[in-house]
Amino acid sequence: MITGRQVRAARALLNWTQEELATHALVALTALKRLESERGLAVHESTADQVRRALETAGILFITSDRGHGVMFLNGTSDPVAGQTDRHRPRNRS
Repeated sequence: MITGRQVRAARALLNWTQEELATHALVALTALKRLESERGLAVHESTADQVRRALETAGILFITSDRGHGVMFLNGTSDPVAGQTDRHRPRNRS
């Protein structure tokens, strides 16, 4: 199971808000907030799975080892800014 810290870190790598991730994952915003909570509030396994799949589709790799948990953004797997609003898109400074 993914951790709340992993989800928050993955969102940061993608520059997604909670609202954007909830939309991509097709989950309720309140469920996502529970998943990301520091207190580790319980969520349905299907909710965590939908969030994990949405993040993996966007190029996130979840890492679990004997040294801990983490995330990595895989270059070239997808467009991490797809579906983002203009305020979250990096500006092209030519």
